[in-house]
Order: sequence, then C-alpha cells, then structure tokens
Amino acid sequence: MKILFYGTASYDRDSFQEELKDFPDIQIDFLEANLNPFTATFAKGYDAICAFVNADAGAMSLEILHGFGIKLVLMRCAGFDAVNVDMAKELGMHVTRVPAYSPEAIAEHAMGLALCANRRIHKGYIRVRENNFSLEGLVGETLHGKTAGIIGTGRIGAALCRICKGFGMTVIGADLYPNQSLVDQGIIDEYVSNDELYARADLISLHAFLNKESYHMINDDTIAKMKDGVIFVNTGRGALVDSNALIRGIRSGKIGAAGLDVYEEENANVYQDREDQILGSSITARLCSFPNVVMTSHQAFFTKEALAQIAQVTLQNAQAYADGKPFLDKSVVC
Repeated sequence: MKILFYGTASYDRDSFQEELKDFPDIQIDFLEANLNPFTATFAKGYDAICAFVNADAGAMSLEILHGFGIKLVLMRCAGFDAVNVDMAKELGMHVTRVPAYSPEAIAEHAMGLALCANRRIHKGYIRVRENNFSLEGLVGETLHGKTAGIIGTGRIGAALCRICKGFGMTVIGADLYPNQSLVDQGIIDEYVSNDELYARADLISLHAFLNKESYHMINDDTIAKMKDGVIFVNTGRGALVDSNALIRGIRSGKIGAAGLDVYEEENANVYQDREDQILGSSITARLCSFPNVVMTSHQAFFTKEALAQIAQVTLQNAQAYADGKPFLDKSVVC
C-alpha cells in the first residue's frame, strides 16, 4: 500500500518511520507541501493520503483525489474540521482520524498555560534575561483552594480535572453528557450548568467539541457572567471563543489571565514560520500585546508519546483498509 503524506515536518517523518518497522507492506512518501486543490494532483498513483488538521480537504481537494483513485483519507489528528465529510461520503471515500492520543499531554499543557499566564512566568523569564529582577506587575493568584471549571469532561477534560485536584482545587464540570463515574471517584466534585460554572470558577478551561451549538460559546454575554479576574484557558478549538469578545474581556479586567493554544485565525499560522512577516491587524498580535496572555501554536498534543500513538493508529487503519478489515473503533469519520 502506498500513502502520500502531506505537510511533513521532521517530527512526523521520525515518528512514522519508527512505527513503519511493524508495517512492512506500507510505503510512505513524505511531502512537505500541505494538501490543497493544487497539491492534490500529486496523489496520482497512490492508494491513500495522510493529512493533518491544517490541511485543505475541502470539496475540490476531495474531488481531485477521488479522480486519481484515492479512496482513503487518513487524518493524523483527532478533529476532522478540515474535511468536507458530506463530499467524502458522496464520493464513497473513507476518512479516518486518531480519536484519542495522549489526553494527558493536552491536559498538562492546559495547566502549564494557566500557570504561566497567571503567574506571569513568561514575563519573569524575559526580565531576568535582561538583568531585570523587579517583581512589579508579576503578581498572580494561588490556585490551591480555588475552583476549577472544566467545560467538556471527556478524556482530556477528565485528565485536567485530576491535575486540578492535585493542586488542591474544587473541581466543577459542565457537559451535555455528564460522567457520573468521575463524581463517584471524587475527580469532579459536581456537575453544574455552564452559567453556574461561569459564575463560580476561578479557572475555566475549554474541552468541548466545536459544532453549530458551541461556536462562539465564549462571547460578551458569557464572559460577563464570569468572576472578575478569572483565569481562562483554551486548548480545544479556536472558534469556541469570540476573539474580539475575549480581547474586550481582557481589557476590562474580567479575564485576569488567558492561556491559548488555539485561536480563530490560526489556520494561516499553524506550524508556519512567519517571523519575517508583518501580520497587520492580526488578532494574534493584539492578544500577544497583553502581559497576562500566553499563546502557543497548537502544540498541546506535542509529546513523543502522542506522536507515537498518532503514527501507530494511522498505520493500523491503513493496514486494516488494505486487508479489508474494520477500522479501529471510533476512528472512522465516514
């Protein structure tokens, strides 16, 4: 089986080549270019393609791929926002993903962002590098004894709940489908409505799915319901948050610290080196101008363990397709 791998970075090649040792019947050709309607033509002669969250697997790309006989699209990520699923179904194409890889990695990064933004660790580091040892403007909040509000208590949210418990925090959760076992185990103290969570939580972290109902769930109205000085973290999806409302919340002091690994305009930036470019009226630049905001580039998942799991699940699905066997449970999009 031949797979064309789009959007290759060095760590992709390393992790997949390591796992390929267990899949001798699979051949991968790595391509630095990302998937789009123009690069889709490179897939001629392959059996499948592999793409990431920042690919363009829209209708046009899929139609071109289908025209070259591609029946399998392997998304090496948990989300499939980049894929026009309806078009894939219409074309009879299979789309797979990696539904859960190292949820602890993302949860740990979320807490890291919260700590860094709250305690101004990034500002302190920069100051010390410049021989400035002043503590002015670096005061934060002690998390012990405070309340953490976790929106979305799946594997990642539950992992963060455990971390927050380790910090001595009260943990409340909000989820369309509450997991009572997390309450029974003492990992979550109680489930509450979103509005009650906004009102009570000193730290709010988003781990909800992005859909029509959750789009811009964090907006001017919901921010107004939050505690003054709340610590806000998003490692879920950028469009869960209205970025302009977030900026207004930071300016007003309603949001005391923000840690963001995802944001609305990230698609043009994710995994790209734009150091020599001027981003103009970029929301990213505006957010980075605040001393109480920490931003990273969609790297919450980025650990050796997660990369190995992504490669393994993706290759297992490719082998299953080649052998005419079922895909791994919960990994099939269509």
